[in-house]
Amino acid sequence: MPTVRANDIEIAYETFGEPADLPLVLIMGLVSQMIGWPERFCRMLAEAGHFVIRFDNRDVGLSSKIERGGHPDPDAVAAAVAVGGAPSIPYTLRDMAADTCGLMDALGIPKANVCGISMGGMIAQVMAIETPERLRSLICLETTTGEPDLPPSTPEAAAALLSVPPDEKEAYLDYIVDVYRAFSGGSPHFDPRLQREISSAAYDRMRYPAGFFRQMAAILAAPGRRRALRRIDVPTLVIHGDHDTVFPLPHGRDVADATADAALCVVEGLGHGMAYPGLWSQMVRAIAENTR
Repeated sequence: MPTVRANDIEIAYETFGEPADLPLVLIMGLVSQMIGWPERFCRMLAEAGHFVIRFDNRDVGLSSKIERGGHPDPDAVAAAVAVGGAPSIPYTLRDMAADTCGLMDALGIPKANVCGISMGGMIAQVMAIETPERLRSLICLETTTGEPDLPPSTPEAAAALLSVPPDEKEAYLDYIVDVYRAFSGGSPHFDPRLQREISSAAYDRMRYPAGFFRQMAAILAAPGRRRALRRIDVPTLVIHGDHDTVFPLPHGRDVADATADAALCVVEGLGHGMAYPGLWSQMVRAIAENTR
C-alpha cells in the first residue's frame, strides 16, 4: 500500500483509473477506512472518466495515529460546545482538510473534484470554504452543515453510533452489520452481506478503536458551516438518501440550500453508508455529471 508524507503525517492511499482523467478524491467518514469506498464503486467511477484517489484519514487504517492526542471524552466536548466554550481537542476538521490538500500536493494534483461521505463530506466542505482554489467541484454525500437546528439522528441510529463494539471478530461483524442496519432506516436496498465483507476486510487490515474518539471530537467541536457555504463558488452536488437515519434528509437539503451553485440528488432507498450496490449506478451518474 503506497503512502506519502503530507501535513506532517503519513497517509496511505490507493488509485484507480488513468492519471490523465478527471481527478476525484474520495474522503471517508468517521473511523472508516478507505476500503469503505468499495472497490467496485471506485472502478465504476474510474470507468466514468475519473482518476480516483481513496485514502485513510488520520487515526484510521494505515495512516498515522495521533496517539499524543489522548482519549477525548465526546460528552465533555459536546457539553463545552453547547455553552459556547472552545474545548481542547487533538485536531480539527480543518487539520483533516489540510491532510487532503497535502495528499493532493504529494500526488501532483493542484485541483481536484472532491467527494466526501458523512464526516468526509464535512471535511470536503471545509476544503471548499478554506481552499476553494483546490476544488474543481464538490460532492457532498450523506452529510450535514453541522447546524444545531437540524433534526437529530433517530434514537436507534444514535444508540448504534455511540455503542461499544465487541473485540472478537465474528461478534464484531454481527455488531457492525446491526449498526448499519440501524443506519439504513429499513431500506430494502441495504446489503448486509456486502457490509459484512467490507467490515471483515477492515477488521483484518487495521482495527484502531481509539481513532473514533479523536475524530468524533473534531466533528463535535466544529462550528456550523451554513453561512460559510454561502460564500463558495464551486459546482456542488449533494447526494442524500431518503432513508438516512444518521443525518435525516433535511441535512442534505440544508447543504444544497446553503450552497449557491448546488444540485440536490435525493436517492430513494439510500440510508447511511455505502452498502447499497443497487444504487451505485445512479450515484456514479450524478457524480460524473457534476465533475464534467
